[in-house]
Amino acid sequence: MSLLLGSLTLGFIFSFIALGVYISFRIFAFPDITADGSSTLGAALAAMLLIHNINPLLATAAAFAGGFLAGTFTGTLATKFKVNGLLAGILVMTGLYSVNLHIMRRSNISLLGTSTLSTYADEIGTALAHNRTLNVMGWEITAPEASLLAASFLLVALAGCVMYMFFQTNLGTAMRATGDNSDMIRALGVNDENMIILGLAVSNGLIALGGALLAQYQGFADVQMGIGMVVWGLASVIIGEALVGTRQLGLSITGAIMGSVLFRLLVAIALRLGLDPNDLKLVTAVFVFLALIAPGLLKQVKIRRPGPARA
Repeated sequence: MSLLLGSLTLGFIFSFIALGVYISFRIFAFPDITADGSSTLGAALAAMLLIHNINPLLATAAAFAGGFLAGTFTGTLATKFKVNGLLAGILVMTGLYSVNLHIMRRSNISLLGTSTLSTYADEIGTALAHNRTLNVMGWEITAPEASLLAASFLLVALAGCVMYMFFQTNLGTAMRATGDNSDMIRALGVNDENMIILGLAVSNGLIALGGALLAQYQGFADVQMGIGMVVWGLASVIIGEALVGTRQLGLSITGAIMGSVLFRLLVAIALRLGLDPNDLKLVTAVFVFLALIAPGLLKQVKIRRPGPARA
């Protein structure tokens, strides 16, 4: 049961990365791989501030701001300096590796004994449960496990609602229109370059926020922890779209969260069945490949399926 709860909690935390990737890849169709660097940037900033006894809420907000700035750099390179979008992401991601090392001053930082959002959730859950285990459908669940799961769910649900409401505003609608048809939005007098910069900034801000929450949950930040995050986020988005069957905004946001949780559960099951942890990235790539080809295969099956016989 602990494995299941831990997988669900991680799935909700990784949902922030999935939401960020959804903005860049689905709304703007921008191949932004800054995520691998910005997620580590968020973890590094939060960890460094936390060990200096900064309030966890302020440290987490600083992580979002750092990711926001990283996304701004990527968008500026791609729009103002006309650098290829993929190359712009590679340049910023590469530069962030050194930036993260300078922030952390070493390759990893331990957060053991430091007050974090996870410790706050543990204390609240323990106080509410009076330090007793909870019985849920016959399963024994400790108060810290339940509190971390509830806190991660509430945070990502709040982020999803705020994101949905933002994209319903005039500014958010202009950003979505930029991704759909940049020529049309320019004809309406909107600066599409600024829309792309803002979109990538928000995208990487959410990704850095996910990195900060992941570091606080795991109890450490490592300079290598961001490797493969863009693949994880893309897989979550694709799986989510397959689950909800539409790209309508509200359902797509919900699908990205569901896809992240399901993807984490699949990884946990694979590890439980004896998968070598060294093969985790390979299995992740296989999952992404299957998620990419599955919709096309399902369409082919439907086309080949014979219709009902006519009288």
